[in-house]
Amino acid sequence: MNATDGRGGHAERASGAAPDRDAERDHDQDVDEALALVREASAGYEDGQGKRPGAGRPGAGRPGERRPGERHAPHADQHRPDNPRPDNPHPTNPHPRHQGTPWPQARDRAARAAESVARRSPASVPLDQALGLVLAAPLTALTDLPSFDTSAMDGWAVAGPGPWKVRDEGVLAGQSGADALADGEAMPIATGARIPREVTAVIRSEHGRTDSKGRLHAEREVMHGQDIRPRGQECRSGDQLLPARFSVTPAVLGLAAAAGYDSLPVVPRPRVEVLVLGDELLTEGLPREGLIRDALGPMLPYWLRALGAEVIAVRRLGDDAKKLREAVAGSQAELVVTTGGTASGPVDHVHPTLRALGAELLVDGVEVRPGHPMLLARLDERRHLVGLPGNPLAAVSGLLTLAEPVLRTLSGRIAPVPYLAPTRDEIHGHPHDTRLVPVVLRAEPQLVAVPLHYNGPAMLRGIAASDGLAVVPPGGAKPGQELEILDLPWTLPSSPTTHDTNSAEGCFT
Repeated sequence: MNATDGRGGHAERASGAAPDRDAERDHDQDVDEALALVREASAGYEDGQGKRPGAGRPGAGRPGERRPGERHAPHADQHRPDNPRPDNPHPTNPHPRHQGTPWPQARDRAARAAESVARRSPASVPLDQALGLVLAAPLTALTDLPSFDTSAMDGWAVAGPGPWKVRDEGVLAGQSGADALADGEAMPIATGARIPREVTAVIRSEHGRTDSKGRLHAEREVMHGQDIRPRGQECRSGDQLLPARFSVTPAVLGLAAAAGYDSLPVVPRPRVEVLVLGDELLTEGLPREGLIRDALGPMLPYWLRALGAEVIAVRRLGDDAKKLREAVAGSQAELVVTTGGTASGPVDHVHPTLRALGAELLVDGVEVRPGHPMLLARLDERRHLVGLPGNPLAAVSGLLTLAEPVLRTLSGRIAPVPYLAPTRDEIHGHPHDTRLVPVVLRAEPQLVAVPLHYNGPAMLRGIAASDGLAVVPPGGAKPGQELEILDLPWTLPSSPTTHDTNSAEGCFT
């Protein structure tokens, strides 16, 4: 495979370049991606009637037209700063820079796009199947917590002032209770046991002693009600425990069970189908004779599930345009995710497929590195497609830029609050685009983000060792500069889907 493959990325050799050559390597990667995009811009999107798809729709401009929040092509700005006609069909520079959507706007547009999808009906699922889902309704207590007065400690239940005559029988957790105590009586009691009537306090086992006559003496002052958890201390029946759209964590499962729930009303996971493209991919063994291993096929289903999706299928289609068109048209998923094929090479079939199906391009390229050629399209009123670049780290960038906001909206999740961390080291930036750089977080002694060197579009070594991705603005970041950190949704997911293992084709570029 050549350095640029025209498939929304380039095959970078993971040869372990020295760290002091990172800037030069990153520059070369940016040039390669830019060249692919220039070819795409030059080819155009003829739809058979001499118009570009989307012409006449809001936000669809003429070639070279500047839209709100976007920059002019740098070459045109450099050579013709006073050009009065930005839509000049014959500019001085025949290869203007592809104008993608700025990264923050792309994420916002992806989140808003999914709002138009009709909400699926809530589902009631058993507690053991609810982990990781989102509450579709507020969680209200079905009972008082605790449901009766209980002992907070092992010891003795006592009534009135001491010393106390100790009964022979005691009360354990799970028993219905014992007869009422009279003043001056005590009985052994276990943590969690129901408090008998007329008990005034519980004396911890380490705070009392019995004498030779079997009488209990307190070794410190006894306060009325001490070490007794009164009924309703945590909540009363009908109290709201958690609001709707709250993520179900293990602690939420425990609270729901304690409050009387056997099942929970949740927002179903949005269904996702993954279509992996590329004839050059192997599903096993070592790379050979121009063929490379599929990295995205094994990775994407689990990553998507960690983002809240139900992956209903992973299909390997190779570079077959007909198969791709049929697969996209027939998919029952709310979100279709493709890998590779988003540029304008001879086997890049994503754009032609979207045109053939009458899809609406919402995001066609994003001003971010890696992953510039990612896209988002509306297939119909209930389905969207995210086209990921084929290079692995570029695909991760696409997941977090476009797929995560769509899935977050579809699953009813609340957007996380962004947080910042200063970078320990200087990070080289792209002249115009945002960069997403794998980092590890360290306390030195304050929290800092340490950028990792293996951050090329085709590399996974950096992201595999990272805690998150730093959002680096155009121009780069100096040591100490605070950067937004995108967390990685690492979980321990169960099997996300049954893979199509009968197909011989591979995935990813």
